[in-house]
Amino acid sequence: MGECEVQIETEHDFTPAPHQGISVLSERYFGHLSLVPNGTHILSWRYRHVKRTIDIVGSLILIAFSAIPGVLIAAAIALTSRGPIFYRERRIGCGGRPFNIWKFRSMLPVQALRGSNGVRLSSANELYRRIHKDRRDPRITLIGGFLRRWSLDELPQLFNVLLGDMSLVGPRPVVEAEVPLYGHLREYYLVAAPGLSGLWQVSGRCSVSFARRAELDAYYVNNWSLRADFRILLLTIPAVLGRVGAL
Repeated sequence: MGECEVQIETEHDFTPAPHQGISVLSERYFGHLSLVPNGTHILSWRYRHVKRTIDIVGSLILIAFSAIPGVLIAAAIALTSRGPIFYRERRIGCGGRPFNIWKFRSMLPVQALRGSNGVRLSSANELYRRIHKDRRDPRITLIGGFLRRWSLDELPQLFNVLLGDMSLVGPRPVVEAEVPLYGHLREYYLVAAPGLSGLWQVSGRCSVSFARRAELDAYYVNNWSLRADFRILLLTIPAVLGRVGAL
């Protein structure tokens, strides 16, 4: 995993408070952190090998358990709307390397959007929707809404974990346009492997502002441990079943 390897030790034991401006919160609450977190045991063998082993074993087990539900989901998508079953999108991974993330398609295909009234696609609108995830997106299909509420649209990302593009736990992968919004905390996102789950997912998901999300990602990297990863994985279960922050 190269430069993604990290084991964090910190004398600060706190959970940052939510704020609105990313650049302001970065300097006020994380001013003690270096711009590049290279003094925090980046080359930890636990992050490089143990965490990767857990990702491989865990993703294989979850892929096996989700095989039948995955087939049913694919059939439901194919029967209810025209378009591909899977959705592929370019995201920014560890070290700034781009990779393709996979999901079950939960929105209308591009061809349908172009012909629909009231729905216009632009980079500005798309970035706005990504940052303000608490807003209902009219492009989401009926099946897609169900999949998103229960996080079932993200099941294909288990293959991203198996391939090493992602981890079971880490910062949520973002598109290139979102990376500058991290401000001072940008390198803390880039130093870790993006995660299928993470502090954002168990802390409210769509009800959490992007500024708070950036804080949570930095806090995770600055306090990384295997115990924290297992705790987040355990918290993911009630968060998904309780549909915490899901739209």
